[in-house]
This record gives sequence, C-alpha cells and structure tokens, in this order.
Amino acid sequence: MPRTNTRFGALPPYPLAEMKAVRRRIEAEGRDVIDLGAGDATLDPPPAVIEKLCEVAGDNSYSRYAFQLGLPAFREAVARFMHRRFGVTVDPYTEVLPLIGSKDGIAHLPFAYVEPGDAAIIPDPGYQAYLGPLMLSGGDPHLVALRPENDFLVPLGDIPASVTKRARILYLNYPNNPTTAIAPDAYVEAAIEYCARNDILLAYDNAYSEFGFDGYRPRSVLEFDGARDVSLEFHSLSKTYNMTGWRLGWAVGGAPMIAALSKVKTFVDTGQYLGIQAAGVAALDSWTSWVPGNIETFAGRRNAAVEAFRAAGFDVTPPRSTMYLWIPVPGGEPSEAFGLRALESEGVIVLPGASLGAGGEGFFRIALTVDGDRLAEAARRLGRVVG
Repeated sequence: MPRTNTRFGALPPYPLAEMKAVRRRIEAEGRDVIDLGAGDATLDPPPAVIEKLCEVAGDNSYSRYAFQLGLPAFREAVARFMHRRFGVTVDPYTEVLPLIGSKDGIAHLPFAYVEPGDAAIIPDPGYQAYLGPLMLSGGDPHLVALRPENDFLVPLGDIPASVTKRARILYLNYPNNPTTAIAPDAYVEAAIEYCARNDILLAYDNAYSEFGFDGYRPRSVLEFDGARDVSLEFHSLSKTYNMTGWRLGWAVGGAPMIAALSKVKTFVDTGQYLGIQAAGVAALDSWTSWVPGNIETFAGRRNAAVEAFRAAGFDVTPPRSTMYLWIPVPGGEPSEAFGLRALESEGVIVLPGASLGAGGEGFFRIALTVDGDRLAEAARRLGRVVG
C-alpha cells in the first residue's frame, strides 16, 4: 500500500471524528441526541436566496466555469457590503476574491506565503483550517494559548523574537471561535503594527462579523490605518445567512495579496458554481431587511442558554458575539472525557475545548444551533453529568 508523507502523518485528528460513531450507536438504540457540537444552525437562508437559485438553476449561462473571476455581480455586491457595513471602499476586481467558503481561502493561503521551515502564529484553540494547511505546506506552527487572563487574545508581546523573525502569517479571529472573545480596537491596531514592522501577513478571519449582541458591532480590520498593506480578511455567508452547505465566502484586502491567493487557487479549483454566487448577491442585498432579525434569533438563544446553563450549575459569561458559549468544565475533568461522557450518558454533543487544541483544555463549547427549549433541555442533561 502506498505510504503517506510525514506532513500528512503529523496532522491531528479532526474535531468530533470519534463522536460520530458513538452518536450512530446511541441513536440506533432509539435515544434522543441534542447536537450542540458543530456550528451549523437548523435555520433557513433568506427567502431571496432560495428564489434566486431557483431562478438561475435552469439558465445554462450559469453552468460554465466560474474560474477565479467568478460572477462579477458577486464581487460588486461584496464591495457594496464592505462600504455599507464598514465604510471601507474596495475595488471589486483587484481587492476582492470569491471563495468556496472562507475555509477555502484560509486553507490555501500558506501555499503562497510559507516556505518550509517558516513559522506561522496560530491561536490555540483555533479553527483547524489554520493549522492543517500550514503543516502540509511545510510551515512550523507556533501555537499560542488563548487564556482567560489575556481575555482570550493572542498576547503579541509574549511571542519570542526567534518566532517573530521566522513568522510569515499571523492568524487572528475576532469575534473568536471558540472562546467568543472580541478584540478591542487598540489590540487590532497593535496587531497591524506588529505585522507591518515584521513583514508578516495578518490573516483576519471575520466569519462572525455580523454577530453583535447588546449594542456591539464587530469591525473589519480594513477600517484601521495600515491594514490594507498587511492584511487579508476572510468573510463567510455560512453563519450570518444560515448557508453553511452552500460554501460561499470571500477574501478582501490589498491587491497584491488577493492576486497571490487567486494564483494558488487557479491551480486548485475553478471557482464556485455561478448560480450559488448569484444567490450570494441576493443574500448580501438582503442584509438590511433580513440579517438583524436572524441575529436577534441567536441573541434569544444566547439568553435562553445562559439562563439554563447557569441554573444547571455552570459558570457562563454571556458572549457579545458569535453563536457559541465557551464554558469551563466543572471539577477539572479533561474536556474530551467530559464530552464523551455527556454523549454516552445524556445524549448531548458538545465540542471539547481540547479537540481544537491543547490551549482549549478546561473548557467546552456549545453551539446555539437549536431553539431555546432544546438548549434548556441540553443544559438540564449536562447538569446531571456533573451533578
């Protein structure tokens, strides 16, 4: 049998992989499972999105290769959104790149910027799309634990000079998955300055840019002076518009970096189906009439979950963004052991913090993917796990 290479062999297992088999077994036994693991809400996209896809699905002109140009109307809709939402003006043809979900762009970025032996600074815990592609490209991950004492921010001042010297990419994700942390403006400014001073690309994952509660409105990194020279920002329609399976997002930033990422993707894919991109235009253009109501739904779920988990004995801080709660595991039990016990004994799937990196140990994440009643039931069950 052909052997895989050492880079592949070094990849960690993907989160929740072993829980799938356990879930199949207990569901086969007829037991009810509440899945709060993956961030995949059981909500519908905007009606305009469905209508647009149905409209263009039979149009042969949308069935041709999209290539990296994609649908010009989608690029222009992204530029309108960036200006309307953040006050940022971008050229839709040189500073925007359609993506097959933001994961697509994040995953291919190291192949343009990382040489074997170069370093990249990665938050831990963090999205696995930062770590795996970097390792496959030959890069050296420098994992930085996200801890409560640092407000779950990457402490840039603590990064060793030897790492900074080799670093080619700094990955930041605020609002943060999984910790729900948000980054103060002064921190973002410091990150931009750090990258500019050290010739590092700032990969800013802004998948939760529209999730703001209690008056909080997340910002684009491109609102800050100097960001366009060092940053690529990644956006996704998955969470905001309940379009996880549609796989559509974009990168936005300085033209040279957009061109580099586009060139890598030219050798990998031929773009997302143009009909999906047309539906993406309908999504972005429905922001004003539809998105605030969808975010209000998540705010209601957040409130219900915080109340229920506190009543069940958990220490919960209400997040100001994202679609998650990041909760300490009571009693010091390893998070993966707790997650497996929760599924086996009570039929509740949570995401153990350690499954997203050693820095997540001591916590578990729940996703606000079900309604308030189911969240309350999940909290009661998990209370019995630790009771």
